[in-house]
This record gives sequence, structure tokens and C-alpha cells, in this order.
Amino acid sequence: MTEMVGSRASGFDWLRLRRILLRVALYAILALGTYVFIWPLLWLVSSSVKSSDEIYRFPPSLIPDVWRWEYIPDAMSKFSFMRSFLVTMTIVVGVTIGRLISCSLTAFAFARIRVPGRDALFIVVLATMMLPYHVTLIPQYLLFKELGWLNTVNPLIVPSFFATTAYLVFLLRQFFMTIPFDYDEAAQIDGCSLFGIFFRIVLPLSMPALGVVMILTFMGEWNDFLAPLIYLNDLEKMTLAVALRSWHVQQNQPGGIKHPEAYIMVVATVITLIPMLVFFVAQRYFIQGVVISGVKG
Repeated sequence: MTEMVGSRASGFDWLRLRRILLRVALYAILALGTYVFIWPLLWLVSSSVKSSDEIYRFPPSLIPDVWRWEYIPDAMSKFSFMRSFLVTMTIVVGVTIGRLISCSLTAFAFARIRVPGRDALFIVVLATMMLPYHVTLIPQYLLFKELGWLNTVNPLIVPSFFATTAYLVFLLRQFFMTIPFDYDEAAQIDGCSLFGIFFRIVLPLSMPALGVVMILTFMGEWNDFLAPLIYLNDLEKMTLAVALRSWHVQQNQPGGIKHPEAYIMVVATVITLIPMLVFFVAQRYFIQGVVISGVKG
């Protein structure tokens, strides 16, 4: 009791000092962790303007001795970046449209239409998330081979129009459940059909969740390597990720570019920064959609 009175009398708040020190220590740990995780990205960006000797130097450095800006336009032209970029964007846009249409319609049925066995069927849909992709890979490949779709973008785009992504169906369904059913009843009294409720009420109120679907689809399709590697064979039809790998292998053959590492770093930097930019621009909608989707089940 005497110590507390003396502490207050001296005007020094030890509890406040302890909180400040704990907060400083927490921020220091977070800053250290941020540096550890962001260091590879910084090294990748700096290596795009380094010579091959500097890239292989140990210990590695972030600041080049000589900034070789000429590598950037040279690498983009030698790699034919725009050709692979257009192929990638074709797949991304096609898959995004397909998932927005199919997953939103499926989620609307599970969330707003009351039919017997609806919840049991929804559990079956969710159970497909436990099925590894590699289990269905061979049957899908044989099916697309019989359809004559190999070496085309059809195997990468067409399945998205059939609500094959159970997680997105679940996310949209959870969001649709947060919309009051009173809106549906009021619209039905005015003579609105189910499709009218879907297009005029549910979709306009679900923009945050639809934004999450778009962001997740963009990230997944932009970084997808396995599926384009399996179904696309010609270099002119490959996505950025697969084309970069194939181009790197070609340049390491006799007659290729000497020390192509700097060119690889330039293209890899551009491929990495584009989805990061998209995410930072749309992260507010992403967080809002994810949070609201888990409010009500």
C-alpha cells in the first residue's frame, strides 16, 4: 500500500511503462518477421537489374553494384511476355466468369430454395473438398482427350461453368444466408420470380462476396502451374508460369542466351508483382467478404 502511494506521489506510472515496452517488443518481433518473409521478394526484385555474377554472389546483397535497367525491356521482348500474358488473362477471365455464374447460382439454390434433402446434398458438395485433385486428374485427362480438347484452353475454362469449386459455393452460400428472407417474401408478393430475386436482390447485395470469388480465382489461375503444364503443349499457348519454365529450359541448351538468370528474374518479378498489386487494391473487399461470409451459417 505504501509503495502504491509512493508511486502515485512520484507521478510515474509503471504499468503504463510496462505496456509501452511490451508494445515496442511486439512491434520489433513483427518487423523482424516481416523482414524475414519479404527478403526473398526484395532479392527477386533487385536481381532483375543485376548481372549474373551478382545474382550468384554469396552472401547475397539487395543493392546491385551496377543497375542494369536494360535487362527489363530486353527480357520482355526475348521472352514474348505479351503472348503468354494474353493466354493467361484469357484463362483467368474465362474461369472467373464461369465461377461467378455457376457458383453463385448453386449457392443461391442452397441458401434460398427450400427443398427436401437440400442440406444433405450440400454436405455431399462440401465432402468433395476432401477429394484430392490428383485422384480425378487421370479420368479428366482421358475425358478431355476423347473430346479433342488437349492443347487448348477448354479443359482449363469449361469446367468452371459447372460449379466445380465447392469452397466458393460454400463461401457464397454463407453470404447469401446473411441476407434477410424478408426481401424474398416482399419480392414474391410483388410478383418477382426466383431469377428476379437472384439478379435484382441477392447479387446487388453480395458484391463483397463476389469480389472475394474474383480475387481467389485470379490468384489461383494466375499462379496455376500443374493444369496448364498437363493440357498445353505448344509454347505459344502456354501460360506465363509454364512458358517461363519452358523458356528457361530452352535457354540453358546450346545456342541459348548466355547467363539467362537476369532475364528470368525480370519476368518472374513482373509475374509476382501483378497479383500482389491486384490483391492490395482489392483487399478491402476481400476482407469484408470473408468476414461477413462467416457471420451466419
